[in-house]
Amino acid sequence: MMSNSLTVIGAGVIGLSCAWRAAAAAAGLRVTVLDPAPASGASWVAGGMLAPVTEAWPGEEALLELGEAAVRGWPAFAAELEEAAGRSAGLRTDGTVVAATGSGDRAELETLADFLGRIGRDVQRLSGRELRRMEPALGPDVRGGLSVPDDLAVDNRELLAALRAAVERAGVTVVERAARAVLDDGARVTGVRTDGGDVEADLVLVAAGAHSGSLHPALDGMVRPVKGEILRIAHRAGAFPPPRRTVRALVDGRPVYVVPRDDGGLVIGATQAELGFDTEVTVGGVRDLLRDAERVLPGVAEYALVESAAGLRPGSPDNLPLIGAIGPEGLLVATGHHRNGMLLAPVTADAVLALLRGDPVPDPVRAADPARFSLARR
Repeated sequence: MMSNSLTVIGAGVIGLSCAWRAAAAAAGLRVTVLDPAPASGASWVAGGMLAPVTEAWPGEEALLELGEAAVRGWPAFAAELEEAAGRSAGLRTDGTVVAATGSGDRAELETLADFLGRIGRDVQRLSGRELRRMEPALGPDVRGGLSVPDDLAVDNRELLAALRAAVERAGVTVVERAARAVLDDGARVTGVRTDGGDVEADLVLVAAGAHSGSLHPALDGMVRPVKGEILRIAHRAGAFPPPRRTVRALVDGRPVYVVPRDDGGLVIGATQAELGFDTEVTVGGVRDLLRDAERVLPGVAEYALVESAAGLRPGSPDNLPLIGAIGPEGLLVATGHHRNGMLLAPVTADAVLALLRGDPVPDPVRAADPARFSLARR
């Protein structure tokens, strides 16, 4: 499928990762990225968890396998990106703990641990006291939980800055223009309609997150926006030190996560709502996040609240991403990553590079082929 040029629609973590990989590894390929606000959107407000095991759930085994392949490749991806960008990629390798408060929360974590054990992914079960020995910031309401050292995290904004630097060094052209539609003649791609006019293109990768579904009829109904709200808080002098590991928790059945940053700050998140393209932060969302985070980590009450934001995760019908060829010849898609855009960036970029070369995609990525929906419809 290799041509002389590739146009990538979307400059979030997926679009930038794919553009960098393509430009760096495919000699002679001209790569252009279209996005009205590069490195923004869901990628800018992400928590940055690289957590296939603690995101796992029965019925989503294919997603777990894909996520595990991605997290195994993250250290090498980060090292290569840092060399290409000349700056940190923001990877944190301290691991993850999962905390439960009440008996119902503990039972749900036991269900998760039992499921993982049945499919050969054992996790360490710990009492509340054992968890507090690992992370002294955890409060007395934590009654037990899990330790998952191989679930990692990344500072999303450090990562985006590194990707911007890497694509620039690789010769990628980033055009701050909105794409409106992928154009084709019925058989193959011919260009991209933008808010500044039509751009000729013979190979297009749609990586526009929650907005991907509107760019070509073949993607209609494939991607939907899923709203998530996050808070950023900063450590203040005299406040209890932040945890080293990512802390995921269930508080009276409600999920919450707290992800450390290297500067001592924390990102708090986990709200999820299907409200179309609404990106307003709500009072209720802020209240719920602070209440539940404080139940698990009481010391955060002394931190400074520095940011609240909302983003739109790109959801697919089955929670697996869409990675592959779709529609007319020359149209590729890498979207629908839902909560796992940061996690799946390396394996998605490798898969897109394989598609450009005409090679088979990595085995775990085959489950993400968008053709699965065409077959289901037939």
